[in-house]
Amino acid sequence: MRNPLIRRYPRELRAECGKYLAIFLFMVVSIGFISGFLVADGSMIAAYNNSFEDYTIEDGHFRTGTPLNAAKREAIEALGLDVYDLFYVNLPADNGSTVRVYPWREDVDRICVMQGKAPAAADEIAVDRMWADNNGLAVGDTLTVDGAPLTISALVAFSDYSCLFESNGDMMFDAVKFTAAAMTEEGFEALSAGRHAYNYAYLYQGERPADERAEVESAKALAEAINKVAALEDFVPRVINQAITFTGEDMGSDRAMMLLLLYILIGIMAFVFAMTAKNTIYREAGVIGTLRASGYTRGELLRHYILLPILVTLLAALVGNALGYTVFKYICVDMYYGSYSLPTYVTVWNADAFLLTSVVPIALMLAINALVLRRALGLSPIRFLRHDLSRGRHRRAVRLSEKLPFLRRFRARIILQNRGSFLTLLIGILFANILLYFGLMLPVLLDNLRSDIVSSLPSRYQYILSVPEFEQGSFMAEVMKYGLRTSAEGAEPCCVTSLQTEKRPGYRQEEITVYGLEENSAYIPLDFSVPGAYVSEDFADKYQLKPGDTFNMIERFDDGRYTFTVAGTCHYPGMLAVFLSRSDFNGVFGKAADDFNGYFSDEPIEDIDSRFIAGVIDINSMTKVSRQLQVSMGGMMYLVDIFSVILFMILMYLLTKLIIEKNARSISMVKILGGTGGEIASLYLASTAIATVISVVVTIPLAHVLIEKAMRVMMASEMTGWLPLRPSYAVWGEMALLGVGAFAVVALLEYRRILRVPMDAALKNVD
Repeated sequence: MRNPLIRRYPRELRAECGKYLAIFLFMVVSIGFISGFLVADGSMIAAYNNSFEDYTIEDGHFRTGTPLNAAKREAIEALGLDVYDLFYVNLPADNGSTVRVYPWREDVDRICVMQGKAPAAADEIAVDRMWADNNGLAVGDTLTVDGAPLTISALVAFSDYSCLFESNGDMMFDAVKFTAAAMTEEGFEALSAGRHAYNYAYLYQGERPADERAEVESAKALAEAINKVAALEDFVPRVINQAITFTGEDMGSDRAMMLLLLYILIGIMAFVFAMTAKNTIYREAGVIGTLRASGYTRGELLRHYILLPILVTLLAALVGNALGYTVFKYICVDMYYGSYSLPTYVTVWNADAFLLTSVVPIALMLAINALVLRRALGLSPIRFLRHDLSRGRHRRAVRLSEKLPFLRRFRARIILQNRGSFLTLLIGILFANILLYFGLMLPVLLDNLRSDIVSSLPSRYQYILSVPEFEQGSFMAEVMKYGLRTSAEGAEPCCVTSLQTEKRPGYRQEEITVYGLEENSAYIPLDFSVPGAYVSEDFADKYQLKPGDTFNMIERFDDGRYTFTVAGTCHYPGMLAVFLSRSDFNGVFGKAADDFNGYFSDEPIEDIDSRFIAGVIDINSMTKVSRQLQVSMGGMMYLVDIFSVILFMILMYLLTKLIIEKNARSISMVKILGGTGGEIASLYLASTAIATVISVVVTIPLAHVLIEKAMRVMMASEMTGWLPLRPSYAVWGEMALLGVGAFAVVALLEYRRILRVPMDAALKNVD
């Protein structure tokens, strides 16, 4: 005989369509987004990793002051290298960007054409796709470079510029004001007019070094050997080339963050599933008691009540993964293409995505429902028929003051009777507010950082001068040193170098700028009579330093190790820096007393040969961190905001629905006693509103604390630089309004549910 319980499934699905639809949407959105991200992440990482071989990415590059003749090239290649010309010239564009123009590459660091065709005429140029998108340019548009109008023939990805770092020492890449570009040989020669840098890429002829440490040691030896052949102005092995390596390191950390998000979502689902399972038992108590008394076993009832949740979860997993591989994948791919200049990718099947977003949620639904239902179904049939589902002794109700008005006591009693549901609501709102706070706060944080940098920049310009340490003591060094003097009004000499933080648990190694300042600096006035070194506030905040503490730093390529004592802090937003007096700086680093390699100036310096200027730090370069993060993450922040509001509404709908269903008999009794729909809503929806407002008010500052701690850990272990997170009460108010608005929408839906509660519900159940 066919099991008659099968006939109940369509009726149960219709009756509970709201609940199952909410769970379905919740899981589809969660699974779809995480699945899409994991698929996009895996595909992009595969495209990035394959690009090293597919596009023959360099093992490093170096720059010399003069071109290599045949004899010098042969001597360098005898070191076990293949050397390739990679000349370039930096030129201004009409939109305020710096364009680094190369001749088209065929042998090394090849270029992936994303749209259009490679330049074929001298007046055509190919530019980076992401930079073009950020500046509203497309194939066929005209770009004026150094006064010459050029036609954009292609949007491309440079394999050696997956992140557009103008200088390897920059804190952040800049895909808004800097781009790599390529032209024909004829076009390049005409545009550069002999002003280009003599840059060369190299590839190892044999096997590459086994690991990063071996590569660094090999690079040190190569730099010394090459410098004996030709004076080096720059030498960057691939292992430390941020334009190449930053992307791979950053994408790996994104995966860890998204997996953490998935685990949190699964935890939220666990709470929702447990509550819905308990509500099912309570609502179906009479039916379960009748079926048990009629001979149905606990196993048969367990399988019956667990089937629909499993089917809904399975369908959500299938739909979510389908959307993950289509809609959400493209959204996540666009996010990656908005941050990195990656080549064309091919979608790669991701077994982890399927396991984590399909198998795990289904197993979770099965386990939680089985556990809750099996325990509940262990009661005797008579207990179900009497709706006596409590275990253990009955607790006495919390006594409420009789001085309270009746309606207030009634609402308080509803909250106390449904405290489990409201606790779940609190946790769900906390998670939604964490996401919402992250999405709303980051743009404000970046705007505040940009404003702080602009208002606090010590000088309009900082010039870093090129005095290669390879040439210290030589005649050329003396000539260069003489040529580094300027007559610009107000220019103040300084010393600048970079050291690396030591390895320490929970922190990523990063480069720190060390300044040597004049004793009475007009730009950064510090009291150097206090022994020790001053540190920027961001540096002190990130590494938890205070006056009197000591910290160590090391040189990247040498064995030098330096210990400093914190004398105080300096307000220098956007920079991790250490400040010494110029005399102490030269003493610490073994320089001559009058050595310097930089200037602070409020006026541009125009009487120093551009060959000797290694870099210029101005407002544009200091604000590139906030500017690039705004461009890279702006789209993602909107998605996070939308997702968190949807999550908030779904959780609110589910839990409010459970509370109303659990109190259906009480609502029915109030109707029998003459209560109107509005009066009943003022009792039950008002109680939920009170709990919601309390949850929102409590969780907003808690979300700030949790986000601050999470960002501190994440930025310390995964990122260079520092973004201090300070509370924004405007954002808190915006979050509160969004929370209240979301509840208002849910309350309108639930008001209709209250109106549909029949008056005979209180008469059909006998305790």
